Amino acid sequence: MAKKEALPQPEEKQEVAKYEPTAQEREARAALRKAIRSKLPAPTVKVTGNKWEVDHPDYITGLVQLSSSMGTTSFIFAHGIVDQLINAASHGKEIDQSSVNFALAVIDGIKPKDGLETMLAAQMAAVHAAVMTQARRMANSETIPQQDSNERALNKLARTFTTQMETLKRYRTGGEQKVTVHHVTVNEGGQAIVGTVERAGDRGEG
Repeated sequence: MAKKEALPQPEEKQEVAKYEPTAQEREARAALRKAIRSKLPAPTVKVTGNKWEVDHPDYITGLVQLSSSMGTTSFIFAHGIVDQLINAASHGKEIDQSSVNFALAVIDGIKPKDGLETMLAAQMAAVHAAVMTQARRMANSETIPQQDSNERALNKLARTFTTQMETLKRYRTGGEQKVTVHHVTVNEGGQAIVGTVERAGDRGEG
């Protein structure tokens, strides 16, 4: 009678000590949980083939969440922005769902107040993605001409992003600039009075 071989026994599991967060880490986690509970989460989409839909168990609520994040009451506008983001994130016929949801998170983080701010935020998300892609290309350059070309493209994209940020700031402030003029008045007897005159620029105020 053949002797049965002993079956291999499973290795004993080693107990791993449970990590105990520091006081600062616990505070950061609590603050993040509070922030998450206080606002709507950034909307996300699901892509199937060449179609997309809002990733929410209730269709209407998902559309409301999407439109709210874009500072609009128009579902048509919100749909159009997502379509454009998908076109920007597509590689051939393949739609990069992760990139689209990242762009939506960027828009949600900028918190646009109207359609114009949303369009600018969408462009900023697309330019940022292009900046990171170009940075990878520059890092992988194999020749000096390639490196120079990629560096020029990267600098142009980075400057464009900076200009977009400045444009958004000016739009949100109505183009107002605060100019502070310092002047010194010398009265009779040689006593100097230093004063500050504040003028609002770009509004025609004196």
